[in-house]
Amino acid sequence: MKYLPCTLVASLLTFQAVLPASAQQKPTAKPNVLFIVADDFRDEGGVFTHARVKLPNLARLAAHGVRFERAYVQYPVCNPSRSSLLTGLRPEQTKIVNNTTRLRSQLPAVLTLPQYFKENGWHAEAFGKLYHLSGASEAEKALWMDLPQSWHAATAFSPTKLGQKNEGRNLTGGTLPWCQWGMAEGGDDDQPDGQTAAAVVKLIEQQGSNPWFIGCGFLKPHDPFIAPKKYFELYPPEALTLWKDPVDMTAAPPLALAGGYQQAFDKFTDKERLEFLRAYCATASYMDAQLGRVLDALDRGKLWDKTVVVFIGDHGYHTGERQWWNKNTLFERSCRAPLIIAAPGIKGGKTSRSLVEFVDLFPTVAESCGLSVPTGLAGKSLRPVLRDPKRPFKDAAFTLVTRGQSRYGQSVRTERWRFTQWSDGTNELYDHNSDPEENHNVATQHPKVVAELSAKLKALPPYP
Repeated sequence: MKYLPCTLVASLLTFQAVLPASAQQKPTAKPNVLFIVADDFRDEGGVFTHARVKLPNLARLAAHGVRFERAYVQYPVCNPSRSSLLTGLRPEQTKIVNNTTRLRSQLPAVLTLPQYFKENGWHAEAFGKLYHLSGASEAEKALWMDLPQSWHAATAFSPTKLGQKNEGRNLTGGTLPWCQWGMAEGGDDDQPDGQTAAAVVKLIEQQGSNPWFIGCGFLKPHDPFIAPKKYFELYPPEALTLWKDPVDMTAAPPLALAGGYQQAFDKFTDKERLEFLRAYCATASYMDAQLGRVLDALDRGKLWDKTVVVFIGDHGYHTGERQWWNKNTLFERSCRAPLIIAAPGIKGGKTSRSLVEFVDLFPTVAESCGLSVPTGLAGKSLRPVLRDPKRPFKDAAFTLVTRGQSRYGQSVRTERWRFTQWSDGTNELYDHNSDPEENHNVATQHPKVVAELSAKLKALPPYP
């Protein structure tokens, strides 16, 4: 099964529910929560570092909190990843492994992270993309946003008429409709992420001392790679360097790359590759600028010592490694994603190399706000690592992908190794001590390691 990329919401939609009495009570000492998700935003490394992507506000946030260098998603595609991290359950448990299955259709009674705060007296409101919205009809969009269970209100945005005008092209001649870039006319607020930032800032300023849980979902750098022209100007093509795979790289096994797209990517010339990279970098910088507007609101309100801030990318992304220009793989570039957490009482500017998973977010945010951690979650609280970033946390992190109805792969990342086991019997093993870009499959050379890591995968909840 091919996973279709998420699309921008077709029109401005605002869904409101009645604010419960608990959210109208006098101010309490409960910390606020600002939960920020960037779409298709990869971690550092590879060509992304070579391009010197300008992300000053992400660095600014990291100065307030702990940056996790080895944080792993449980499924490297939008809807399965978000369904997993917002419930604290693995995709093997949710059974949501595509972009077309709505969370409540599988798990009608599941407790979500924002719902937990909503039910405990926080005002919970979402702006932009927190849950997946692709393909939802007008009648279904409130359901896809998980209203009224998760939020008191949720708002999605679309480009203005001016923002819809752009200079660009489809890099595949239309073969892949999503593979489009554009230098847009207008300013930041002519695009959805600018409108999201403005709405988040407004609510922060309106809420005052009332406790809130705000979901801030930025669409970029997800395709189509459209942003105001000034962000493209940050990256002159001649200043960019393309990723070069080593000539002796081990070929990817049959299920490793998600089919469909590879034939189009193989036709890319260096011109197309540079255009793709430039557009991805530009949209990442556009997202970062909107993040800065939200951080400015925390500064103005002196809210840093009253707010738990979480920033994540919903999964990683390849920008040319293995000639792949997408996500949905079990390689490091797809499975690893950015994670920064700032919280009252936590010393900022620290970095952790502990292995962590996105299923750890639910218990971490709950505990950081004085709530008991619900039973049955797949992860555990990161509070010990926030207090001591050098502290070991987990010995393994796990990621799943599927290829149609019956084919799938499961991957485990340990301190040294990444081991991936496919349903067709293919194994991959990469030694991160000597091969951090996972260029050389050494599975046949380390049968004992393969056996040990295979046993870890067998201990996961069963799939399918």
